[in-house]
Amino acid sequence: MTPDLRPATSVLAELVRGVRDNQLDAPTPCGGLTVAELLDHIDSLCMAFTAAGTREFRTDGGRAPVPDASRLGTDWRDRLPARLDELAQAWRPSIAWVGTTQIGGGELPAQAAGASAVDEVVVHGWELAVATGQPFPGGDPSLTEALETAYDWVRSVVEQNPDGSPGLFGPPLPVPDHAPLLDQLLGLTGRYPGWRPT
Repeated sequence: MTPDLRPATSVLAELVRGVRDNQLDAPTPCGGLTVAELLDHIDSLCMAFTAAGTREFRTDGGRAPVPDASRLGTDWRDRLPARLDELAQAWRPSIAWVGTTQIGGGELPAQAAGASAVDEVVVHGWELAVATGQPFPGGDPSLTEALETAYDWVRSVVEQNPDGSPGLFGPPLPVPDHAPLLDQLLGLTGRYPGWRPT
């Protein structure tokens, strides 16, 4: 069994379409990025993880560039959902999850890369939602598989790097054991589940 990214990428695509122009400079819970910078980061990670899934390796080794709002352009409401769909398609064949692949400038097991892609889509989806006042359907049963995949992967990384993983996420924040799985995932990645714009 390999996770299906489509439920998570579909949610994120709808959230992208729901961003208003006057929200692009708003803050997000993603390391001080603005909404526009987060959207550019989502654009970049889609391309990198799609290449990792299809093994059509990029000359940059799948490294994500520093987020830059000036790259966003004017067609992002159409471009990003299309790239999210390509990302889901890239990881749909079971063979995508076999062997090794290239992402972040290095080589790692495809299972880990795919799970990392799921985590990126879910967590950045939540960040975009709370930054722009949109609901994130963390309790939707269609996202259960994605949440479980992301949580298991992040937990394995945190077990090896309990003080944080530079380039991935910060030190975990305490979250009650009875909290929803989304909140537990966010806490593991160093996000505060109750974050809201000030």
